[in-house]
Amino acid sequence: MSDLGSVTWPPAPIKTARLVLREPEARDRAAFIELLASPEVHTYLGGPRPRDELEREMPVVPEQWPGSFVVDLDGAMIGQILLRRATGHRRPAAAGKVDLGYLFLPWAWGLGYAVEACATALDWFDGAFPGESVVLTTQTANVGSMRLAAKLGFREVERFHAWDAEQWLGLRSPVTPSP
Repeated sequence: MSDLGSVTWPPAPIKTARLVLREPEARDRAAFIELLASPEVHTYLGGPRPRDELEREMPVVPEQWPGSFVVDLDGAMIGQILLRRATGHRRPAAAGKVDLGYLFLPWAWGLGYAVEACATALDWFDGAFPGESVVLTTQTANVGSMRLAAKLGFREVERFHAWDAEQWLGLRSPVTPSP
């Protein structure tokens, strides 16, 4: 997220029934490399990065910037939630809004961790940025991601062709605080 205004980053770790959302730490480096080098994780994201390149280039504390949450299960990283302002997005419906992204290690798929972690990150976002919409883009071929978007309350805004595939852009309406 390029502009957090007066919101302090990182927030205190956020606990759910099974997970903790927290800032990245040095102990997460190996899991980040695994996540970014995984062919399964990057099936719909243009392919994995070479492991040797990641080993050379990844900083000691990876992805340490506002909007990057590590998803922690029992003290180990299983995924990442990303909230970033879509300032350079080519789709007018997304420009300037906050974009939700997520990556999970393949063994953690299908266990409800993504729903739990993303919903928690969105709840945090709603409290920190009341009244702001969130967008999500995924390939229509990524059935799991399409299901997750629906569970999180994203509604289709448009479909478009990019990166040699049909893409889906969803919008989650802003949550307004109760008076």
